[in-house]
Amino acid sequence: MVRLFSVSLLAMLAGFSSANSLPAQEVMNQPVHTMEGWSWSDCGSPTDVIQLKSISLSPDPPKPGQDLTVTVVGTAHERVEVGAYADVVVKLGLIRLLSKRFDVCEEARNANATIQCPVEQGDYTVVETVALPKEIPQAKFTVAVTGHTVDEEDLLCLDLRIDFMKSPFPRFGW
Repeated sequence: MVRLFSVSLLAMLAGFSSANSLPAQEVMNQPVHTMEGWSWSDCGSPTDVIQLKSISLSPDPPKPGQDLTVTVVGTAHERVEVGAYADVVVKLGLIRLLSKRFDVCEEARNANATIQCPVEQGDYTVVETVALPKEIPQAKFTVAVTGHTVDEEDLLCLDLRIDFMKSPFPRFGW
């Protein structure tokens, strides 16, 4: 069911192109996982149905106009039934660019994903690739993802920060 994050992130990234045509509360002691150009933190609780273990991107950092491969590793502690959903909010500073509710199972079905609802308990690794639009502005974005089961239980909570600003300093193969 880690597919939830993958679908939400991909939907958020796809939303950049439509937005361009153009705070989640932190839980104490939750680590922030920082990579070059982006970071994520689990804002949920240990009782959430989905527990994320890792998220990686390639290329890292993500680059507008290139394919982005997202790898998410996590565990579903309970069965996730049809009707689970995720609310995704994308902001540029204080400006809300996208606020949308996604039916997790429908998104997985439409993407012809290998993991489909109902999702059984267990460990999952999900790898998805999406073409990032080249029109993504040079800016820093925050993304809040909150998911709920069909029974309104907390599925997961995730905060992302993605920086598409160009560095003023050249990178020499680091």
